[in-house]
Amino acid sequence: MKDKLKTYYKRGTEELTKDNIRAHKLTQEFNNAGVEEFEKKEEIIRTLFGSVGGNPSIEHNFHCDLGYNIHVGENFYAGYNCTILDMAEVIVGDNCMIGPNVGIYTAGHAIEPKDRNKSGYAIPIKIGNNVWIGGSCTILPGVTIEDNSIIAAGSVVIQDVPSNVIMAGNPAKKLKDI
Repeated sequence: MKDKLKTYYKRGTEELTKDNIRAHKLTQEFNNAGVEEFEKKEEIIRTLFGSVGGNPSIEHNFHCDLGYNIHVGENFYAGYNCTILDMAEVIVGDNCMIGPNVGIYTAGHAIEPKDRNKSGYAIPIKIGNNVWIGGSCTILPGVTIEDNSIIAAGSVVIQDVPSNVIMAGNPAKKLKDI
């Protein structure tokens, strides 16, 4: 099923370069905004992202590929040094918290080395409502994290996560039900 969701892209095309520069300019403006410039930061995020619910909060040093493929719900929070590689859509539900140093990566590359650096693929990521992703976690392409789940700090999520569980480790495995 996830292979059907996979999209392919070629690095360095005029359109992709233009979209990437747009995102980098906006993230640079966001990251250089003053600590108390809350309205300016929110305006930049609303311009950068595809859609944003009420009350978004993102800490300093945020990065993304395109921005417009990111969709976040109400009360979204992302800690310091969050990176979202959004070559495919990243959809985040309401009341989600993302700890510091988290990477959410829709992008991947060929296993074979020939032309690996010239193109790639991307698979959407979906994060449900009331999800907490602890610090220094990595969420890989195609993962769905269902509602109310917790990803413990330092985990690497390589497969779908059901609702109401705590996952931990590398690769992340179910610790217990909530």
